Amino acid sequence: MAPYDKWMLLANELGLPFTFYVTGLSPNYLLSFAGGCERPLHMTFFQPPPPTRYDLNFSLAGIPVRVHPLFWLIAILFGLNSSTFIGLVIWVVVVFISIVIHELGHSMAMRLYGQDSSIVLHLAGGLAIPESSRRGGRWGRISFDWLQQVVVSLAGPFAGFFLASMVVAIVAVSGGLISVNWLLGFIPVPNAFLPDGSFIVNSVVSTLLWVNVFWGLINLVPVYPLDGGNVSRHLFLKADPWDGFRKSLWLSTISGVIVAVVGLIFWRSIFIALLFGLLAFQSYQTLQGRGGMF
Repeated sequence: MAPYDKWMLLANELGLPFTFYVTGLSPNYLLSFAGGCERPLHMTFFQPPPPTRYDLNFSLAGIPVRVHPLFWLIAILFGLNSSTFIGLVIWVVVVFISIVIHELGHSMAMRLYGQDSSIVLHLAGGLAIPESSRRGGRWGRISFDWLQQVVVSLAGPFAGFFLASMVVAIVAVSGGLISVNWLLGFIPVPNAFLPDGSFIVNSVVSTLLWVNVFWGLINLVPVYPLDGGNVSRHLFLKADPWDGFRKSLWLSTISGVIVAVVGLIFWRSIFIALLFGLLAFQSYQTLQGRGGMF
């Protein structure tokens, strides 16, 4: 059995969450990780919060969705630069819809491979969480191979891209104007305008395109725990089962630093600089602080 498969089967036996299925780490490290001794790949900030009485709960396509109240708070805070109250409302609604669609993409991909899941929206965004189910007389989760892991990771951003393409198609059919803005000269962000549309309609259109395209592309940057980081990790592990994890962490660290610098200098975004700086530090800390493993 290949080392990749051994780690995947061990993680499944331990009942580790989806994003921890294949880490390329030794069995002893996985065992200590499952026991709660260390959490090298996630920070508490990115963990699903416990349920509260104020959660919004509903089901979409048979998939349970839970929205923590802090999700609304962070969405409002990021929308405070809106010039009008209706602009703030549009921002919050669009962010909510977009993140649900993104996580629904992950969940539908997991369902394609026979894995049930639930969706949680919280302070740091959203999570599609695989659910344990009883199979063969015991509880557990399905172990995905490397290609299935990649497909599940990519399904989220591409669900957002699909939504954006539908918006562009509707605008085009309606006789609207479509343009593309190029960030840094190579990052395409489409914009659309309906001459006969109201302020509210055009605000919804432009915000939907911005959130789903720009943040979808940002999510594909190979920085852990973003979807791009998960994809790069599985590709590195497939190519190099013994050292691929370390290589993916170095890529995550370097990419995080680059995006943080670009975000601060070119986009004047303190949020992007702090977020990717924090993620880069997390990856570097994992590389340096695990008892000389790397």
